[in-house]
Formats: sequence, structure tokens, C-alpha cells
Amino acid sequence: MSQTFHVYCDESCHLEKDRSAAMVLGAVWCLRDKRQQIASRLREIKKKHGLPPHFEVKWGKVSPAQLPFYRDWLDYFFDDDDLHFRAVVIADKQKLRHEDFGQTHDAWYYKMYFTLLEVLLEPTACYRIFIDRKDTHSSAKVRELHEVLCSNAYDFDRKIIEQVDAIVSHEVELMQMCDLLAGGIAYATRGLKTSPTKLALVQRMRDRSGYDLQRTTLLREKKMNLLFWTAQIPS
Repeated sequence: MSQTFHVYCDESCHLEKDRSAAMVLGAVWCLRDKRQQIASRLREIKKKHGLPPHFEVKWGKVSPAQLPFYRDWLDYFFDDDDLHFRAVVIADKQKLRHEDFGQTHDAWYYKMYFTLLEVLLEPTACYRIFIDRKDTHSSAKVRELHEVLCSNAYDFDRKIIEQVDAIVSHEVELMQMCDLLAGGIAYATRGLKTSPTKLALVQRMRDRSGYDLQRTTLLREKKMNLLFWTAQIPS
């Protein structure tokens, strides 16, 4: 029987025209059979720090008073061998030239999602992929993403990528973990220094991962896998 993995995806600054040059697509994944145990442990860390189980962990909500809590969440990710993270980083999406490649920003966005996930997909395993439900267009995005992923993976019977769904992040700890990690990568990429607390968490990620978070890791890196994507020059 093939193994089934749950993959939780989130994105930071993905819109074509916003106030950020950098864009990050992130994914946290684990075996389906491990997800409840991991979620329970993450809720215990919330309780340890006096936070309710439904408290939503988000990079945008990081505050000085909660630094010990967020640090413990990051440490749990690095200490648990069942948890993995990958991010695709576009350092300056303002340099993208979609018209040169005959594509829209949305079409490129779905290609980047495949670039994010292709490294972790194995033909002998099954995957259930969850993305953060951000707006009313999530259902259409889910259908398109599932089609693109299966097509690019030659998974026409959907035996590998079984499912792609949009979920509400505040109900799922592993989605919140993805938001935290992707947010840290985006903060480091943008070179921001507006928050000593966020800088401390970025440094924690650097110390625990052994990477500076500013360059591509080895392709087979399993814990903190990063790809700094560069656009091709059209011929």
C-alpha cells in the first residue's frame, strides 16, 4: 500500500501588483498518519504559553510578547523528523515579463506551484494538497491547480495527486506552520528590519536550519528546502 502525504501550502506576496517585490510559495508536508499527532503537539505548545487552542499562528501577527511562543513553534518544526518544508522564492517579481513568454501572471503562478511541489512528489506515493482559502475565487483556483499539477506530473488518473482543496488556515495548525515559515523566508528575502522580534525568529530559522535563507539549497534537502527562482531570458 502506498504512503499518503498531506501537503499544506501558503503564499506570501503572490499578487502581480502589490507593495512587495519578493514572492514566496511555501509547503509543509508530513505523512497523513502523523498529522493529528503533530497538530496535538502544536496545540500543547499554545497551551503552555497561555494561548487558546484556536489561536491562529501567523507571521503577520508576531509580537514581542509572544517571541518565546513563536520560537518554540519553530523549534518543534526543526525537532520533528516527520515535518518538512520547501519554498520557492522569487526575489523580484517586478522583473517578470509574462508577455515575452505568452502567458498571464495566473498561468505562471500555477507553473510555480508545480515547481514548488515537483521535488517532493514520488510516483509510488499519494498526496493530498491543501491551500489557504483566501477569497471567494479559491474553488476555481483549486480546480485549475489540480489540473495543472496532474498534467505536469503525467498523473492523468490522479493516483498520485489525489486531492487539492482550499481550507481555512485558522483551523489547521500545519497550515499555520507553513504561514510562519514562508513569512520568515519572505521577511529575510525582502531585507526588512522593522521588527526585532521577527529578526530574532529569522535568525532562529538560520541557526536551526544551518542555512542563511538567501540562496538555493541542495535539491535533496528534506527539512528546509529552498529554491531561489530566476526567470529565463527569452531567446
